[in-house]
Amino acid sequence: MLTALSIKNFALIDHLQVDFNNGFTIITGETGAGKSILLGGLSLILGKRADLSSLRDASKKCIIEATFTITNYNLETLFTENDLDYEPQTIIRREILPSGKSRAFVNDSPVNLNSLQVLGARLIDIHSQHETMQLVDDAFQFQVIDALAETDEDIKAYQFKLTTYKTLQKELKTLITFQAESIKEHDYNSFLLNELKEAELANNELSLLEEEYETLNNIEDIKESLSISNKLLSEDQIGILSNLTLIKNTIQKLVSFSPKYEALYVQVNSNLIDLNDVFGSLEDLHDGLEANPNRLETVNAKLTAINNLMQKHVVQSIPELITIKESLSQKVAATESVDEDIIKKQEEINLIASKLDGLANKIHKKRTAAIPELKKQLETILSNLGMPNAQFDINLKLSDNYFLNGKEELSFLFSANKGGQFKGLKKAASGGELSRIMLAIKSILSTYIKLPTIMFDEIDTGVSGEVSNKMGEIMLQMSKRMQVYSITHLPQIAAKGNSHFKVYKKDVDEVTTTNLIQLNYDERIIEIAQMLGGIEVSNSAIAHAKQLLN
Repeated sequence: MLTALSIKNFALIDHLQVDFNNGFTIITGETGAGKSILLGGLSLILGKRADLSSLRDASKKCIIEATFTITNYNLETLFTENDLDYEPQTIIRREILPSGKSRAFVNDSPVNLNSLQVLGARLIDIHSQHETMQLVDDAFQFQVIDALAETDEDIKAYQFKLTTYKTLQKELKTLITFQAESIKEHDYNSFLLNELKEAELANNELSLLEEEYETLNNIEDIKESLSISNKLLSEDQIGILSNLTLIKNTIQKLVSFSPKYEALYVQVNSNLIDLNDVFGSLEDLHDGLEANPNRLETVNAKLTAINNLMQKHVVQSIPELITIKESLSQKVAATESVDEDIIKKQEEINLIASKLDGLANKIHKKRTAAIPELKKQLETILSNLGMPNAQFDINLKLSDNYFLNGKEELSFLFSANKGGQFKGLKKAASGGELSRIMLAIKSILSTYIKLPTIMFDEIDTGVSGEVSNKMGEIMLQMSKRMQVYSITHLPQIAAKGNSHFKVYKKDVDEVTTTNLIQLNYDERIIEIAQMLGGIEVSNSAIAHAKQLLN
């Protein structure tokens, strides 16, 4: 509930500070006294865009601050979602700077207007004849039916499934789009993939193939070189091995003459052993070489194929070709499996749709069962408000579409007169009738759900006498469940308030200011008497005012 309001330098208000109580609060004042200014300042707290022309003194900033007790409003989650510090006593402040810039704060934390509007909608509902157009909105009409039908948990479950359903629909659309695009590329990707598969690529294969190619392509030269090397090592007359063996045998004879020749003998013998190993290796290499034109052709063909593939795919190595092959393989596999994926996704969608239909039917049954009670209550209240022939024709029809709150199309029709044709509220009801319908609906809602503070701005326009007395009684009953304000010109309503404030203008030093004061009992008598009979208060008006207050 709204517990305090402070306004500085706004329109005709210099500085206003007021505290409010729970229950039914009345605000009265002559036409033009500034009630709309008060509402304008409060609207800024609720997230309305600021206007530099609102500054009373253009050289100073405007500050509007409101304090709310929100303990029973269940707003902790909303505060968390908007990254705000939750306080049971929450203070909202708006500042309009002389530069034209506007700032907003919740518990001293800066917020943007969107966050302020979301929070504000949960704190105060300002209702005037202009807001009666909300009545013709489907979402509001469903809210009224759902309050009686107690479908809140069912709708939450439905909306959770609906989110999943929409996600799956998007995924299906993506698959279908992918299928359409990939079909065009499938044949080409398959051709490229087959080329790479046929190449039978291995990471280190290129260097091995190049080495084998060089060997096969130069085999005669290699064999000749190995043969010459063998001859140089092994021929009887000039072979290195024969000569080195002779040297070894000669030095061996010297060993017996002196130990110093032994080291030389060992060195020559070691070299002879090594050369023998070299000779064996040369023989093995020579014997292992064999001209193979077919293999040479095969190796050459594969090297050519690999080089052509690297040129085609603009890469420098076989590992890069293998990466491209894996990517193509995934694309081809995805294309080939997309039909199956689409079928599976459609099955998921059908399953969710079945569950959605079940929840939608459950909601529909509850709503359908609640409509007769809603009609009865509305028509009873409106009869007491001077509309004895008011009738509603409310029908729900299940559709094939999934809406945010179910699958129904709503027909909310009204007739104000006997035998009259049922029409939409906008066409069938006058402004005054719409105000009374809205009051009736808000009254009904307040008994089923926790409404925020509500401020009725001259909702009683166009009514008088007993109807105004009934309207006041409805608002008074509502105030037992919530905080209710009524800006009114009717004494019958003003007399029913738990507290009464008066908006008035005052001229100080040739400057007009708007003020707000709380009236005591005697002041309320005078105010209500003036509302009954004008500025010149008569004894009968005083007596009537006392009677109304009592």
